[in-house]
Amino acid sequence: MKRVKLLIIGSGPAGYTAAIYAARANLFPVLFEGFYTGPAGGQLMTTTEVENYPGFPEGVTGPELIERFRAQAIRFGTEILGEDIESVDLSSAPFKVKGAKTELFADAIIISTGATANRLEIPGAGDGEFWQKGVTACAVCDGAAPIFRNKPLYVVGGGDTAIEEAIFLTKFGSKVYIVHRRNELRASKIMQERALKHPKIEILWDSVVVSVNGENIVKTVTIENVHTKKQEIREAGGLFFAIGHTPNTSFLKGQIELYPNGYIKVFNGSHTNIEGVFAAGDVQDHIYRQAVTAAGSGCMAALDAERWLSEKFHQ
Repeated sequence: MKRVKLLIIGSGPAGYTAAIYAARANLFPVLFEGFYTGPAGGQLMTTTEVENYPGFPEGVTGPELIERFRAQAIRFGTEILGEDIESVDLSSAPFKVKGAKTELFADAIIISTGATANRLEIPGAGDGEFWQKGVTACAVCDGAAPIFRNKPLYVVGGGDTAIEEAIFLTKFGSKVYIVHRRNELRASKIMQERALKHPKIEILWDSVVVSVNGENIVKTVTIENVHTKKQEIREAGGLFFAIGHTPNTSFLKGQIELYPNGYIKVFNGSHTNIEGVFAAGDVQDHIYRQAVTAAGSGCMAALDAERWLSEKFHQ
């Protein structure tokens, strides 16, 4: 079975950036970019316009940005495998990794499998409907887009994230509505106060979104009161899910220490509790979750892995 110095599991800004740095350091990285379990390239592959990534003053589409990352990684010698990981054995080194078609031993591993935004199955909000055409799960990423400006916007959720997203969206929308299925928020007291006092935010209590409607983009949402079942069609420029993310760590089968929320716990940069295993990107970041921070952490992981390999094998 082939043995490699560095294996990168996952693509996206973190994985590809780690590959670029590792390849330029002559670590000859192999990268499993995924196939079925999520789009190779991560969440950016479902993002239309990216306007906040440095170096692209006119903006760039998510898929184009990912393709540039990927091409750069390949240019410096990264071997990319378009398949999913089925299992990893981190009990002893070298680590054994089994993909859909390929099995390898790796001296070091960088995990950059990202996180998946939680979405509700609402008619009109899915892929092939209005997802990324007015429906999104990241206000910071997408909220400044022209389609949302001066329009009534709706945020689904009741925690701190929902409040933060709503406050952010007040910079762009004419009015921001927080749709919450209960009669009280789960958010911290200080965040609740900010929302309740904000002149551009209104909370729709005991309510759920039952459909998203429009033509090419979102035009209206249908809101239903959970008690009376009364429905109301309301004008909308966009719908934002703010109900959390799920880190893509199930394949690890509990072999790495995680935070209570499921994200990989890192120490001293990108080190995990297993020597020789590193983590980068959204799989270890539940706070920022931006393409640029993911790329930065990918750089960190590659540098950490290079130093660790150098010390371990005196390369």
